[in-house]
Order: sequence, then C-alpha cells, then structure tokens
Amino acid sequence: MRDRSGESGFPIKPVYDEGDLPPALADRLGAPGAYPYTRGVYPTMYTQRPWTMRQYAGFGTAAESNARYHQLLKAGTMGLSVAFDLPTQMGYDSDEPIAHGEVGKVGVAIDSIDDMRLLFDGIPLDKVSTSMTINAPGSVLLLLYQLVAEENGIPGAALGGTIQNDILKEYIARGTYIYPPKPSLRLVADTFAYCRKETPRWNTISISGYHMAEAGATPVQEVAFTLANGVEYVRVAIEAGLAVDDFAPRLSFFFVARTTLLEEVAKFRAARKIWAGLMRDEFGATDPKSLMLRFHTQTAGVQLTAQQPEVNLVRVAVQALGAVLGGTQSLHTNSYDEAIALPTEKAARLALRTQQVLAYETDLTATVDPFAGSYVVEAMTDEVERGARELIDRVFAFGSATQAIEAGFQKREIETSAYRNAQEIDSGERVVVGVNRFAIDVEEPYEPLRVDPAIEDGQVARLARLKAERDGDAVTAALATLRDAAAGTENVLYPMREALRARATVGEVCHALRDVWGTYRPSETF
Repeated sequence: MRDRSGESGFPIKPVYDEGDLPPALADRLGAPGAYPYTRGVYPTMYTQRPWTMRQYAGFGTAAESNARYHQLLKAGTMGLSVAFDLPTQMGYDSDEPIAHGEVGKVGVAIDSIDDMRLLFDGIPLDKVSTSMTINAPGSVLLLLYQLVAEENGIPGAALGGTIQNDILKEYIARGTYIYPPKPSLRLVADTFAYCRKETPRWNTISISGYHMAEAGATPVQEVAFTLANGVEYVRVAIEAGLAVDDFAPRLSFFFVARTTLLEEVAKFRAARKIWAGLMRDEFGATDPKSLMLRFHTQTAGVQLTAQQPEVNLVRVAVQALGAVLGGTQSLHTNSYDEAIALPTEKAARLALRTQQVLAYETDLTATVDPFAGSYVVEAMTDEVERGARELIDRVFAFGSATQAIEAGFQKREIETSAYRNAQEIDSGERVVVGVNRFAIDVEEPYEPLRVDPAIEDGQVARLARLKAERDGDAVTAALATLRDAAAGTENVLYPMREALRARATVGEVCHALRDVWGTYRPSETF
C-alpha cells in the first residue's frame, strides 16, 4: 500500500498502531477543559448543549438582510453572522465614486446608524450572539451595534458576539485594509480596552486562519500564521498598558474546515495545545480563560464547486463533521450554491439543517473528544503541532509577525502552497469530484439569487436624506474631536462613538482617521 500525504505535506500511513502514538500522551492530552486543552476548552463540551449554529448572511439593503435574519432565527439558528459589502469593509460610503457597482453585492451596505437600526430591527440583541466579519472598520460597526442596542434599552454589558478585527491577516491574504499597520494595531488595542470596560462579554477579535486557508494555506500554515498573529496582538495590547488576563479571555479565533476530516480534527486539537502553551509560558497568563483557544469555524468555501453544485451538500456535511469532532465553539455551514452566487433562502436553510442533523440525530454530542487516543488522530495532531511550531519559529526569526509580513514571508509561503494545490488539481493527482473526475456533459439549470442593481440608488438616496436631516455642525465638531484623539494617545473609540451617535457615516469616520493616520499602500514599508 502506498502512503498518501496530508494537506500539510506529512505522510499518511495506510495503517497506524500503538507505536505511532506520541510519547507522554496523557500529559499531551490532559482532561477536557483543563490545560493544555487538547481535548477541548470545556469539560462537558457538547454533552450539555451543542455548539452555536451561525449562518453567515447579509446582502443588498439592511431591510433585506433583516428579513433573512428573521428567517434564519425562525429556522433555529442560534447566532447571526453579518456579511458586509466591499465599500463598508473598506470604510467607504455607498455614495462615494469608488463604491460604484459594489454596493450590496457581497454583503449588506451599512453607511450609518440608520442602516444598523434597520439591519437589527425586531431582533433581541441581548438574546442573540452576533458575529460581524469586519476588520479595518470593525470598531466603527461595533459602536453602531452598541448604539442601536442602547436605543432599545439594552446595555453594552448584555451584548454578546464578535468582531473579526484581525487586520494582520488582511495584509497577508485578503486586502481589505485601510490604515498602515502601526495605527491599525493601535486601533485594535483601543478596542480591547474599550470593550473590557463597555462591552465585557464581547469577543474583541477573531484571529483568522480561515482567509489564509482560502488563499491556499495548508493546515500547518493556517495554525502557525494565525497563532503568530495572535501573539502579535497580545504583545501590542501589553505594550499599550493592558494586563494579559484583562483582555486575553475575550480573544477568539476563526478557522476553516476542509473535507480532509482527520487532518482537520488534528489541526484543531494541535492549535489549542500550542496556544495554551504560548499564553502560559510566553506571557505568564494565569486565568484559565486566557489559555483557552476558543474558535468559530466556517466550512471551506474554496472547496465548493459550481459544477454539480448539489454535491457541495455532501462536502459541507463532511467539513462540518470535522469541525464538530475538532471541538469548535460555533459553526457556519456554507450553502451549496455559494460557488455560483449569494445563497438562496432554501440553500441557507439546508445549510443550517446540516448542523441540526449532526447535533440532534447523531451521537456526536454524547461524549467529549471521541478521537482521543486514536492512533491516527494523535499521530496527526503531533505532526501538525510539530510543523506549526517550526513555522512559528520561522516567523519569529524575523522579529515579529508584523516584520515577517513586511518581508512578505507568510504571503510567499501561502502562494507556494496554493500553486502546488492548483497543479495537483490540474494534473488529476488531487481529485475534485465533478471537476476533474466524474464530470457530466450537461449541467442542470440553476437560478441564482441576484442583487438588484437599484439598491445602490436607494442607498445613495438614504444617505442624502440623512445628511439633510442631521445637525451638520454637530457632526463636523464630533469628527474634529475624533481627529484630535487619533493624533494623540487617548482611546479613539469614545469620540468615534459620539460621532456615530451624531449620525456621522461610516465613511466619514474612516476618512477622519485616514486624515491623521494615512492609507496603507502595499508598496510601502511598515
């Protein structure tokens, strides 16, 4: 029998036995909910309640997205995940020339507190957990969410959720950055400090390996580069004067789940073990919650195919199974039609039903970490851990994750892996069902969800009304105060909140910070 290789390059043997188990296995594992958290961050995991089932949604107008959220909540989803359109992600308003043609296309357009009110109209923000996939303007959207909650009598202390707020991976793999790295990291630290005081249940950052994986990172690279970025955020916060145990319990992570189920389970287990050691040994964290790598998972969108899209239902089910067996805290399952267009209502409901079948019709929730002690999974966990630690050391050899990014290290490593993966698909060495094997001559017709191009005109008109109705002098004064704070050392989130309360737009707030901090260009050095 021929050995196969895992996604990370290590060989997968046809047969594993006791000799393949890593030494001192009991110490490597610990108990569930105890250091080093290999078996999970909570003692009972899913035996008391299942993971949080999220569905990532957002398109067109805030009103349309709000309707989809109500549908998902009625269908049984337990948490919302908001997708924002590209202009919002980049800190531009819908009426700016650069936003033309992109308004409402890949997510919902949020220009002001008026849009945020519509987005969450009728949704009990003290009873749902909301994750917002937003980075450079993450603090702006969080403040809008908090302001809307306050208008409904819900204090910040009652809000639960996450903003992604992970700017380093934008420089590595995605590109929706605004400011240069130094002020971007300051904004992250200011958000940590603000949330500790104002929204203590809010997860201040979701340190993301997902987007690096979608760009081509292997499981080992995904773990290594994500945790190295996590170390950078911890260092920045400590340098800003925060004590590690004051903010680290609110750090969270975001990983992908691929169809290579066994290696993915090993990846999640190894990531928990490495992070616990880093926080204890490098930073002296003593609060157990500071040591816990809590993470959200999304199934691998990059593995979905436009050919025979119904096959994606099977792929997503396998990916979700890997995330659950790996101990995720929350999960988003992609819709089968996402390789073609934004998901239809039926497709989104089927994606949620996939999670519900796993949670309520299988025995996955009956026991904690069912793969513990498995010859193959323990051997793979050791392989991923070893490879990730070596790669983290290579990152730190540059001085820090930021300095490695400046040198282009992570980006080059990921691009090399992506190229190798593409070659394997082209040659047929890596099988993609329905693409390079088991294809059909004629695809069945499919009618995708289409976004009405008139949405942009509607958003522009809404902005015009807002600017005509609001107190323009109050907005100007509030933005001036924000610029002064950005030029100094005070926490910028407080003047930012007041500007948004005065109905300044997302774009106006981001432009005020651009005026002081500048805009990052890839050709610039850090």
